[in-house]
Amino acid sequence: MTHTMLTIRDLHASYGAITALHGISLDVNEGELVALLGSNGAGKSTTLKSICGVLRPVYGSVVFLDEQIANKTPESILKRGISLVPEGRDIFTSLTVAENMRLGAFVSYNRKRYQEDLEEMFGLFPILKERLHQPGGLLSGGEQQQLAIARALMSHPKLLILDEPSLGLSPALVDQIFELIVRLRERGMTILLVEQNAERALRVADRAYVLNTGVMEFSGTPEELENELDIASVYFGGGEGNKEVTL
Repeated sequence: MTHTMLTIRDLHASYGAITALHGISLDVNEGELVALLGSNGAGKSTTLKSICGVLRPVYGSVVFLDEQIANKTPESILKRGISLVPEGRDIFTSLTVAENMRLGAFVSYNRKRYQEDLEEMFGLFPILKERLHQPGGLLSGGEQQQLAIARALMSHPKLLILDEPSLGLSPALVDQIFELIVRLRERGMTILLVEQNAERALRVADRAYVLNTGVMEFSGTPEELENELDIASVYFGGGEGNKEVTL
């Protein structure tokens, strides 16, 4: 029986007088890869901030592993097993790759397990072993993205949230990042993937949600989404008969 790991119900969030989320609901089940799609301003980042404790919702519930976390601090949510790889990667550019990785492990640091985790990360991200003593700022964009994901995995998350992991990367590096996401999913990692690249996200997702200006416009399987929405019209304006929806 599949266990629901994350449940959001009727979530309202705002920045002062501006309402950013109008009562959205979503679920992430254990072992799933769920895509959250939407254009800039759709409410994706607000949803993630509400999950991770950065923003306190106005109304609604965020339940993780049967516990209400809507009013918990970001640190306590991280300790409960939710790890976010933020948009823009947000690594410490002046610190070495090794130092960045060590910071990722601070939640559950154990010397023996830390060394085992490092070796596991080197298996997933061989380039990081080569770059181990280089400052993060000298890494390419794709290498920085790998470091950001590896750093998040060092905390042994139960739920990994990836916020726009392909943003600003070349097509070849986007391929690498999505191959890595598939490998993580095959290893049993539960993933919430926020992406503007809808076509790539739908190729790897079990289920998808579409946000539009703070309202949940669609939820279902990638096949259902592609049948209901014309993905080409999303990007190119489409022709007559296409349903105009912004992802």
